Amino acid sequence: MWSEDSGLEASPGIVVGVDGSDQSLCALVWAAKEAQRRRSPLHVVTAYTVPIFAASSMDAGYTTMDDAIIREGAQSVLNKALERISQYNIEVFPRVETGDASAVLLELSEEAELMVVGSRGRGGFVGRLLGSVSSALPAHAKCPTVVVPLRTAGRLPEAGVRPPSGAPTVQTVEDVVVVGVDGSEQGRAASLVAAEQAASRGLPLQILCALPPFSGSLAWVPAPLDLEALHEEIAEQLRAGQAWLQSHFPELPMSVQLLDGPPAEIMIDRTADVELLVLGTRGRGGFAGMLMGSTSQSVLHHAKGPVMVVPDHEDPRLADRAAFGSLPQE
Repeated sequence: MWSEDSGLEASPGIVVGVDGSDQSLCALVWAAKEAQRRRSPLHVVTAYTVPIFAASSMDAGYTTMDDAIIREGAQSVLNKALERISQYNIEVFPRVETGDASAVLLELSEEAELMVVGSRGRGGFVGRLLGSVSSALPAHAKCPTVVVPLRTAGRLPEAGVRPPSGAPTVQTVEDVVVVGVDGSEQGRAASLVAAEQAASRGLPLQILCALPPFSGSLAWVPAPLDLEALHEEIAEQLRAGQAWLQSHFPELPMSVQLLDGPPAEIMIDRTADVELLVLGTRGRGGFAGMLMGSTSQSVLHHAKGPVMVVPDHEDPRLADRAAFGSLPQE
């Protein structure tokens, strides 16, 4: 069902950016399925800019004509997107905006419950390079953002997009939500959102921490580093974190996994075979050697499945974390 969109104030829900690329079609279908699952309205947004040479032209009539042509192209992209999701039982609010796509979507994120975009997509009309949006939006959005890579096409046959060779399929995806944590407050906030996602889907939650190799960067340490003791200390903190999270989601099945290896590589590999990977952003890790902000950016650029990035936010449930064990020094 299509509705005239008068902004998000009256109907906050999920916002998906489209630009006519295969990547954005995957994001569109993922967002439509999520909107149907949540029973939330879906705002389908495309944005365009008028080329500089036209905007600065002395001939106002030419500028108006050029804007009309580009807007017509944008509207065509939007119409095709709406046709692609017509089978879903959701309320849809289509909109064409003038301006930089990142700025438009960032503004909408202030009211939305979730933003969804494709990754590295190039649109079929002037000014649309969705790849830049998928890099800027997760880092600055006011609500969680899901980036859906083209390799997700194998899981979303409804998108009508040919998946890259070796892309995961529905049959190869494990029914689990995974959250990457690093001991930071941002990671803990992301774990709460991940638990909500898992609970709403009826799936278990896996808490994943990757311990980077200690070589080279720690060569300056004067005393021998007891890696076994460090590993056990982090494992203990993770168990305490699980106990805290379980107290807020007592019915949710969850487990903890601590792996040795580069965090970004481990998280990227995990995106290939799980329902959803959730990460925090701009978090400085409480565990040695981890910077979740840089890890999140690496994962977004190379993910093989949907990745949700949760922005910094205050959550009253974080207040009782200390009661479940000592927190790492940050």
